[in-house]
Parts: sequence; structure tokens; C-alpha cells
Amino acid sequence: MAKRVESELVVDLRGRPIETLDDFWDAVADPCGLPEWFGRNTEAWRDTIQTRGVSEVIDSYDVLVVHVDKRGVFAARNREARALRSAFSGKQSRLVVHELL
Repeated sequence: MAKRVESELVVDLRGRPIETLDDFWDAVADPCGLPEWFGRNTEAWRDTIQTRGVSEVIDSYDVLVVHVDKRGVFAARNREARALRSAFSGKQSRLVVHELL
């Protein structure tokens, strides 16, 4: 029996300054096909990547993988940063935070 290969939507944001959550929403809006009515908060993002049904682009792939640099909001240890990181937990999404060289 052939093994099913999962399709991945890879969004590479390395090199892009993401200092705030608004910067993150701006960065993922186009490549992820977020509609204009998207809520721009971590709960809306969790629904989009885990429950699906918000973005046809994300829904057309099995897994969303987002690559970012460990700086700005992804270097912070604040509540917003933790909420954003935790939204990626699950089988359908992965956040890869790269150390800066």
C-alpha cells in the first residue's frame, strides 16, 4: 500500500522584521489567503489553521509551515508571543523559529 504524502504550504518570513502581531498578520495575509474580514488575533488564527474553513489557500494544504527569525515578537516572552506560538500546536501547522547567525 502506498504511503500518503502530506502537502505543505510553506511561508518563509525569515529576513522580514516582525516586531508586533500586526506585522505578523500583514506578513501572512497574502501568502495564506486571509480574507479581509479575518480577525487579526491569535484566536482567529488558531481557528484558521486548526479548525479550517477560513482560508481556501490554507485549506488546500494538509499542513501550514511558517518560518521566522528569532527576533521581534518571536524573541519576546510576553503573553502575545506565547499565544501566537501556542496557536501552532497541532498536526496541521508548524512554526519554525530560526536562530539568528
